[in-house]
Amino acid sequence: MRLTLRILSLLLVLSVTSTALGASQRKVPAYEKYIKQYSSLAVQHQKKYRIPASITLAQGLLESGAGRSELARKSNNHFGIKCHDWTGKKIYHDDDRRQECFRAYKSPDESFSDHSDFLRYRDRYKSLFDNDITDYKAWAHGLKKAGYATDPAYPSKLIKLIEDYRLYEYDKMKPETFAQNNSSRKPEKGKVNAGETSSPIVMPAALTKKQKRAERKAMKHHTQEVTEVTDQIPESPHALEQPKKVSEKRASEIFSFSLSRQVYSNNGVPFIYSAEGESYGSIAHDYNLFVREILKFNDAPRDCSLAPGTVIYLKQKKNQAPKGLEKYISDDGGETMRDIAQRFGIRLKDLCKMNQLSEGHVTLPGDELDLRIVK
Repeated sequence: MRLTLRILSLLLVLSVTSTALGASQRKVPAYEKYIKQYSSLAVQHQKKYRIPASITLAQGLLESGAGRSELARKSNNHFGIKCHDWTGKKIYHDDDRRQECFRAYKSPDESFSDHSDFLRYRDRYKSLFDNDITDYKAWAHGLKKAGYATDPAYPSKLIKLIEDYRLYEYDKMKPETFAQNNSSRKPEKGKVNAGETSSPIVMPAALTKKQKRAERKAMKHHTQEVTEVTDQIPESPHALEQPKKVSEKRASEIFSFSLSRQVYSNNGVPFIYSAEGESYGSIAHDYNLFVREILKFNDAPRDCSLAPGTVIYLKQKKNQAPKGLEKYISDDGGETMRDIAQRFGIRLKDLCKMNQLSEGHVTLPGDELDLRIVK
């Protein structure tokens, strides 16, 4: 009996050790290096602007690819901030559209400062500062709802990075913590101490082939985990109204059979979020619809691809938005009429007719569109 218990204990220790080693191997070296380099700056900005350091670091990691994106390398833009009303140096880069205008900075420090100013002093982000500074989940979802990113999985990706790399620990730190740690040692010649960002920034040394393979493997695993989280935590299709969950009883009344997944409602129209590997055809089959019907419900062309997390309406959308949503202002521009129609649960042809615009129209920053017919 004792021998059996000893063997079981040994197996348990080996299992825990193996799990811990596996978890450590999945960490991306470039991400860890980025966090080490910019954590002090993020904590400084947290104190000055009241923006969680975890959010700043996670956004920097995600938007700049840990400082390795073309935009970050060529223009020190670590947060993907576009020109808008920018009067400084600019750079043009392919993003949602070809050759979009992005802000260019003299140093990463300047990019971090502008990012903090961007969030702190723009009206659209005011509601973020109602959240507790340690509530990184509320901040992540709030950024998406305020329109910082168009990716439905954006909050899940930020949260995953924060939890994988324990960035939430920086939300409880003070700048003095780094000053005390750094004062006890001198930086090597040509290098910067952990957390310091004094210009010029020394770029990380090139990785060996073995390190690159390990990093690609870790990043692939990380992406797979983000996809799983995205399926579990669906994001609102727009910033102005939370989607309402449809009860199983109501769903069965609508579709005449019990549903195996959560159905939501936007503008009174039921919808689901697409999962990895699904198509319009497979969803039509699951909900006893013709493919042409589901394409029509979503104003989608027959050859339209389907990304995970996409809003898929299961009934015809309305001819206008609900009361209280009379107007929509496109802050950043670059949205198609279909994007806006899907966002507010309105038929594309009705939205275009209301605004006397073509279906191919793309908004410019500041464009104002009618969502309801005001009599």
